[in-house]
Amino acid sequence: MTKSNQPKHTIEMLQFDLLKEDCNISHFVTTRQGGVGRGVYASLNLGYYCGDKQEVVDENRIRLCDQLGISTASLIVPQQTHGLEALTVDRTFLSLPPEEQQRRLYGIDALITGEKQVCLAVTTADCVPILLYAPDRGMVAAIHAGWKGTAGRIVERTVGLLKDRFDCDSASMIACIGPSISPEAFEVGEEVADVYRAEGDEELVYYFDGDRKPHIDLWQANRKQLLLQGLQEERIEVSGECTYRQPELFFSARRDGVKSGRMLTGIMIKK
Repeated sequence: MTKSNQPKHTIEMLQFDLLKEDCNISHFVTTRQGGVGRGVYASLNLGYYCGDKQEVVDENRIRLCDQLGISTASLIVPQQTHGLEALTVDRTFLSLPPEEQQRRLYGIDALITGEKQVCLAVTTADCVPILLYAPDRGMVAAIHAGWKGTAGRIVERTVGLLKDRFDCDSASMIACIGPSISPEAFEVGEEVADVYRAEGDEELVYYFDGDRKPHIDLWQANRKQLLLQGLQEERIEVSGECTYRQPELFFSARRDGVKSGRMLTGIMIKK
C-alpha cells in the first residue's frame, strides 16, 4: 500500500499496489487528512452517522468527489449495521430518487456493481474494509467487515454472490484488505473469541504476552475466507496498516470513541 500520486493541498489518500496499475478501475483509501472537521472529527470525517455536523461531512465529501472527478451523487455509501446484507447497485437502483436510494442503503454492509463511473465505498474506523475486483466480468465490490461481519463471513458471501449471480471467476479476482485494527490492538472478550472458535477458527485467536484477554486477527480471518472462495494468494493484498496505532493518519473508534471520524475505502469502474 502506497500514497497516491497527488498535487499539493489535496486530500491525502492511499492505494493498494495490486489495484493501482489497472487502467480500468480507480480506488482509494482516505486518511484523516485534508478536510474541514475539528476535534475527534479532524479533519476528513466522511461518515454521516457518527455525530459530526452534516455540513462538515457534506463539504468533506464534496472535496473527495472533486478530487475523484465524480459528482457526489455517484458516491454510493451504505448505512452499515454490522450485518451481512449485500446490495447490487444497478441501473434500476441508480434510477431511483435519492430518498429511495438512501432507504435501500440502510442495513447494507457490502455493495456490488458493474456500472461505470459509480463509486462504491464503505466507512470504517477500525473495522476491515475490503475491495474486490473481478476483471473477467468487470465487477467491483466494497465490503465492511467488523468482527460480527467477519464471523458471519460477509466476505465469503459477497464473493459467492459475484460467482453465482454474475458468473465471476474467483481465481482471477483481486482482493484488498484495507487499514483496520491490528490483531495486537484488537483485544476482545472470551465471548467474542468463542464465536470464532465455534466456527473452527481457533487459529485466529491469540493471547499476546502479558494479556489476559484474547485477541482476534481480522486480517487473516478475511484472507482465509477469500482463499476458501478460490482466490489466489498472490491476488490478495493485506495493507497491514493499524488504525488504532496511527492516530495522526487514521480514525479509530476504539481509541477515540464511537463519536469520532470515519474513513472511506472505495472503488470505481472507469468509463
